[in-house]
Amino acid sequence: DEEFAIMKRHPGFGKEALERADRGDGSGAFLTLAREIAYCHHEKWDGSGYPEGLAGEAIPLSARLMAVADVYDALITKRVYKPAFPHEKAAGIIFEGSGNHFDPALVETFREIEERFIDIARRFADGDGAH
Repeated sequence: DEEFAIMKRHPGFGKEALERADRGDGSGAFLTLAREIAYCHHEKWDGSGYPEGLAGEAIPLSARLMAVADVYDALITKRVYKPAFPHEKAAGIIFEGSGNHFDPALVETFREIEERFIDIARRFADGDGAH
């Protein structure tokens, strides 16, 4: 529990680092999106995420998109604590998360373009995944 509490601080660290990187040099729009993603990618559609407990459309679209991509990547990639899941299992978990973890409209979009996720995962596989 203590380690997880520390781990949950990483969105704030990312946001802070990107705020420091913004020097007013015209990269502001890009860095705004980067800050939104860094800080809010663990928020959940139903408000049960962190660090702010945002819900629904209060979560920036950029972060809602990243949440789907981040979870998909985490599921299909081998970790020290789990094997890489096949696409079908990862997609099923994302489908089940519609309306609670993920924006339902984005899950539907994922369903429509999931072949593109498979292609991208294969193209960028590091050799030990299930792609």
